[in-house]
Amino acid sequence: MDRRTVLQGTLGGLVGASLAPLARAAASAASATSAASDTPGITHVADKIAVVSGVKDNVLVLSTGEGLLLVDSGSPGYTDALLGALRRLPDGARVRTLINTHWHPDQTGGNEALGKAGALIIAQHKTRDWIATDHYNPEEDRYDKALPKAAWPTQTFYSTGAMTAGGEHIEYGHLLAAHTEGDCYVYLRDSNVLAVGHAASPVRDPQLDWFAGGWLGGRLDSLTLLYKLANDQTKVVPAFGPVVSRSALKAEHDVLQVIYTRMVNYLREGYSAQDMLDAGVMKGLSRTWADPKKFVYDAFKGLWGYQDTLAPNIV
Repeated sequence: MDRRTVLQGTLGGLVGASLAPLARAAASAASATSAASDTPGITHVADKIAVVSGVKDNVLVLSTGEGLLLVDSGSPGYTDALLGALRRLPDGARVRTLINTHWHPDQTGGNEALGKAGALIIAQHKTRDWIATDHYNPEEDRYDKALPKAAWPTQTFYSTGAMTAGGEHIEYGHLLAAHTEGDCYVYLRDSNVLAVGHAASPVRDPQLDWFAGGWLGGRLDSLTLLYKLANDQTKVVPAFGPVVSRSALKAEHDVLQVIYTRMVNYLREGYSAQDMLDAGVMKGLSRTWADPKKFVYDAFKGLWGYQDTLAPNIV
């Protein structure tokens, strides 16, 4: 499960208010409005813990007896639907705490409404930086505005943190460069439920936001950390898709390790991303990709961003 060990062998060397949707293209806004009109689903995964789906990405909810603790706040345009779903849960009239697994809109769409209603918002400090700062969006070739101040995390951490809510011991920690540079996990230890955000993606192409610091090596290291943190009874909640077991973390790690090793070897030969695709970097794997070209391009950009960590003779 250690990418560096593999490299050494092969090369010699991871509430109660609504939120107006963020500005988007008209087509995206129309799609979100239509989707948000559907009733979100609620899946109970432990005695006091549920997953709200249907607000684009998953929202994990802990009922504490004194209000709710959320992991992520859904996508822009879905906040009213999320708040309606929360009211169907015990203590659903108030969200006391929100932990963002990273800064992307699908995880922070309800931040402003929850922040205005008094929720404590917690995130890794780099996630707060992205939320609070105008930044370039390379996929759409435009600048995105910082979220309103009410949406900003009010408590941040660098490496790890812990708290207790409703008798549940909660641990959270930085997943360095797993998807962005500010990802984190949230582990509800007593209930053995682990929220991993986009650091694991069992049913959708893994996403590497290279512009925000995410890269393949960071994802491998993060999957290793998560696998060691969990056990065979842990319920793992990704940002998208159903609750899975610890084995899904290993399965994703193993297939990405194959791709990583292939790409590093190709990089040493001076291959471009297209050269790697033509050479079969994505062939013969244990899972398929909806858009292998995008994945290889993003992974390629990330590898060059971290080229000094790959191997002694990579350049």
